[in-house]
Amino acid sequence: MIDALLQPLQYPFMQRGLAAAVLVGIVCAVLGAYVVLRGMAFFGDALAHAILPGISIGYLVGGGAREPLFWWAMGTAVVSALGIGAVSRTARIKEDTAIGIIFAGMFALGIALISSVRSYTVDLAHFLFGDVLGVGANDLLLTAIFGGLILVVVFLFYKEFMILAFDPVLAATLRLPARLLDNILIVLIAVAIVVSLQTVGVALMVAMLVTPAATAFLLTRRLWKMMVLGAVIASASAVVGLYLSYYMNIASGAAIVLTCTAVFIVVWAATGINRRLRRFAR
Repeated sequence: MIDALLQPLQYPFMQRGLAAAVLVGIVCAVLGAYVVLRGMAFFGDALAHAILPGISIGYLVGGGAREPLFWWAMGTAVVSALGIGAVSRTARIKEDTAIGIIFAGMFALGIALISSVRSYTVDLAHFLFGDVLGVGANDLLLTAIFGGLILVVVFLFYKEFMILAFDPVLAATLRLPARLLDNILIVLIAVAIVVSLQTVGVALMVAMLVTPAATAFLLTRRLWKMMVLGAVIASASAVVGLYLSYYMNIASGAAIVLTCTAVFIVVWAATGINRRLRRFAR
């Protein structure tokens, strides 16, 4: 058993992958608490797909180099996030409609750009489905820096974000800058998506934002506990998922997400049984 645990750690790519997956899990779980409480899952999914044009442009401009992809994806994610808010406020349409419009348009643009690259099926597939075992030293450094910045900003605005999530009327009464705080939150989500891009990919990104936080929501009603539990669940799922990927030869991003989903199903079933037992006892 010990040999099975230690054997993958002899490879530097596995060590970097584990570190990146744990960092991403913590960041996504903390932000995911707000995503779950405010019903922003569709926003996260749309934003994950909306960065596809940035990835495609970065690939074309950088000639296949990975570093330009990160910065182009970051810029596209921030612009898309702010664009969704601007369209929903100025066009007199609901936010989910604005999300659908920008999501569809940006995703179609990304597909059009990717289709112009002859070898896109090989070169860009890892951005769609994740390639955590391909994380380099520079990728890990960027993940740590931006992940740390996200956690610092969440800590600084913890009370304000909490009031907006639970009681928007109280936020208005206290004259909190709701629009500014909303923009800060959606930019943080955009940055988290880019940071997580190589770990689970565009297609599975929303699962890391939603599933660990939703699992923690079933276990507690305190926001800070929800964040801590979500971070623990996400980190543990990342480690278990990577080991499953190593030994079962399956995609690392899919293994991590499937592990998160399995934990959610177990917790959901356990809490349901617990509620029924309490009702029966009463």
